[in-house]
Amino acid sequence: MGNINLSLKNGKKIVVDKGTTLHQIVVDNNLQNDVPCILGRVNGRLRELNNTIEEDGYFEGIDITNKIARLAYVRTLQFVLIKAVYDLYPSATITIEHSISKGIFGEIHKETPLNSSEIIEIKNKMQEIIDKDIKINKISVTKEKAVKIFKKYGMEDKIRLLKHVSSNNLKLYELDGRYDYFYGSMAYSTGVLKLFDLMYYEPGFILKAPISNNPRELPQFIDHKKLAKIFYETEQWGEILGVADVGSLNDIVMSGEITTMIRIAEALHEKKIAYTADMIYKRPNTKIVLIAGPSSSGKTTFTKRLGIQLRVNGLVPILISLDDYFVDREYTPKDENGEYNFESIYALDLPLFNKNLCQLLNGEEVIIPRYDFLTGTRKWHEKPLKLPHNGILLIEGIHGLNEMLTASIPRENKFKIYISALTQLNLDNHNRISTTDVRRIRRIVRDYLSRGYGAEDTLKMWPSIKRGEENNIFVFQEEADVMFNSNLVYELCVLKKYAEPELRKIKQNSPVYYEAMRLKSFLHFFKDVDKELVPDNSILREFVGGSFFYKY
Repeated sequence: MGNINLSLKNGKKIVVDKGTTLHQIVVDNNLQNDVPCILGRVNGRLRELNNTIEEDGYFEGIDITNKIARLAYVRTLQFVLIKAVYDLYPSATITIEHSISKGIFGEIHKETPLNSSEIIEIKNKMQEIIDKDIKINKISVTKEKAVKIFKKYGMEDKIRLLKHVSSNNLKLYELDGRYDYFYGSMAYSTGVLKLFDLMYYEPGFILKAPISNNPRELPQFIDHKKLAKIFYETEQWGEILGVADVGSLNDIVMSGEITTMIRIAEALHEKKIAYTADMIYKRPNTKIVLIAGPSSSGKTTFTKRLGIQLRVNGLVPILISLDDYFVDREYTPKDENGEYNFESIYALDLPLFNKNLCQLLNGEEVIIPRYDFLTGTRKWHEKPLKLPHNGILLIEGIHGLNEMLTASIPRENKFKIYISALTQLNLDNHNRISTTDVRRIRRIVRDYLSRGYGAEDTLKMWPSIKRGEENNIFVFQEEADVMFNSNLVYELCVLKKYAEPELRKIKQNSPVYYEAMRLKSFLHFFKDVDKELVPDNSILREFVGGSFFYKY
């Protein structure tokens, strides 16, 4: 069989038989502790623990403090949930839909509506499966065999997806006789899932798992009623468009009906923007509209389109950029690493900003600042700004929902809008596409096409971007008067053409290599759509170029 010489992370040297599973190495060397070890790293490459060792080198167990391993933990937990539901309710359908409050929302569709006592029953069944420590097998089957399995299960969503997959061989996972298809890694067995919760959340459930930066505890659930409502609205939009999953979207692309669907999707956006403008108009005390959202949510285009709809209502929008109120760079606060923290609210000159707002609302002429990003210093516009009698200020920036930003202005004079790309389109009922991933793809494409950054640069920056969003945006999102979902159901079909080549450039020795691999793994399911079909006022144009609203 042959011997394999390995060095472990703790410096220990071991010899194992060639063909030994990575799981056995973890067990024999006590690498599993209170933080679940889900994957292994062999000579720098991440591997599932059911893989075997075939070469000398370095081995390290990877626990859920690693993001890729944590996703594998969650994916395995979802498989256990799916298995438990079908064991208890064989004729039901379970859908894994979207994230909310660091948990995952889903629904169980059966003859009678789901209730809280049934959730307890399902949770107990999950615990039973976990306690049995059942091995999860990864098997290779032909596409024809996979289709037969899912046809037997009555899973039309998976059949639609596989219809557009070019490969004739697929990898399925098997858990105690239940087969499923997942994109992404899986744990070796169910026993590693020591920490989870399942709670009733009408009309479905919330599945909770530990997060990477606090792996020994479950995150506290905070109810986001407005966010849940906008996800429900998005689900209704999906029904209007007749797009339940990526398979059905691909069917529309292949049938040639994508142009009509694009027009309907864009019309839904325009209708919501017009509705928002009407709401603002009907509140005569509103003098300032504040628009906030995370990176790559489409704030700029949304603000311009809202301005047009406000003009339809007889209002004159005046746009002010928060970026112009940055303090000089030498006064910018720094983060824990000693780097400039431009996403801190204290990176803005709040006293000057509030003074200028009050002056404008009092009818005064104001010379407002203009920030020079090259020199990191403030300059001034030459022409004074004055708000006409029917004018309204539009202010776009990440801190718009934070009352501290506009502390001098009474709440009744402000209208707050939260915008984000909240995807409801998933690969199939059991494989969701995260909202954050859609924004990552948007940002990769925009950075490459218009800012000269490669995908690797963008992905390396993302953890810092994410921290800023957690601290400055998400905590205030329920303060919004209106939430707007900027996601377009067809957009990944357009973005794919630009994102995939950039992701392929990332080498295996890059710290973001496996993140790039993961993004590619779901992008390849989408059929291409030419960007020329996208209207020039679309939010998507902010990322692929050709926008009516600004030059690149």
